[in-house]
Amino acid sequence: MPGTGGLKPLVREPPPVAARRRIDPHVKVLDEAVVERAIDRGLDAVVYAPHFTRLPEIRRRAHELARDDLIVVPGREVFTGTYRNRKHVLAIGISEPVPDFITLEAAMAEFRRQDATVLVPHPEYLTVGLSRSDIRRHADVIDAIEVYNPKYLPYHAPRARSIAADLDLPTFASSYAHLGRTVGAAWTETERALSDPEDVPAAIRENIRVGRREGAAAIVHSATELGHLIWENTAKKVDRIGLPGMEATHPSDPAYEGRFDDAYVY
Repeated sequence: MPGTGGLKPLVREPPPVAARRRIDPHVKVLDEAVVERAIDRGLDAVVYAPHFTRLPEIRRRAHELARDDLIVVPGREVFTGTYRNRKHVLAIGISEPVPDFITLEAAMAEFRRQDATVLVPHPEYLTVGLSRSDIRRHADVIDAIEVYNPKYLPYHAPRARSIAADLDLPTFASSYAHLGRTVGAAWTETERALSDPEDVPAAIRENIRVGRREGAAAIVHSATELGHLIWENTAKKVDRIGLPGMEATHPSDPAYEGRFDDAYVY
């Protein structure tokens, strides 16, 4: 071949594409069937954060159901404020239990003290999401904002993205699954290697993309989760009205050793 001494021209191979791992950063349910479904849907990790459940129990359950091919991370979605006026904050990597029904300021101060990863699920959603002003006030503690879950209506995602953009905060998506079939309906992708639960918080903060299932299955997931939300806030809510302090995660419970006596709202 002229000018090459008979050698073939050098062909440069494109750089390898980094493998992307999928995390579902917020699920409420966890059992063997949920684990199998998560693996089948290509998830590498899930964050398990059930309502009104103490941190030691969440940790035990997460450890019990983790697999070699699925990391299960314990998390706490703390209900700040009263039950009727609650605002949710999701914390990962807390080392000491944090109760529900304390002020938002007290919860954020405790997360900061514990150097937790703090996520904002469903901002400005109904009466349970942090407002834009709440997020702005605590932006120095917050690590990421949820921009999609199957309960979102069409205007929720653009609004959440607007808040994240205004405050220059990372975004995440989750299934927010209260029903097992919904796990993996949305996810957060990362190029960070995931080998144990400690890798997941940083991966969520540094996500490169969020994703969701499309088509008929996605419509079914949204409809069933919204139906569950209506049930949870009507018929099921009756179980809690008038019974403040009965939850295992109420700050007056002896498990919290009086640490939050100055912060709880009832």
